[in-house]
Amino acid sequence: MRASSTLASTDRIEAQFTALRCFTLDGTDHATSKEQGSVIRRYTIWWNQHPADERLCEVVANANVA
Repeated sequence: MRASSTLASTDRIEAQFTALRCFTLDGTDHATSKEQGSVIRRYTIWWNQHPADERLCEVVANANVA
């Protein structure tokens, strides 16, 4: 039983990473890892300031279904 609860937690985390990829990385071509890290940091700051953003909630909800 413990494994299934761990998997459920992993699924929720994976949904957050899917949202991260969609908002920061899809369709981009970062020249360096440093540049990509900067984009991820800016996204994280934005997300923390807009946790109820409708677009983000939609992406997370779609990711949770998949």
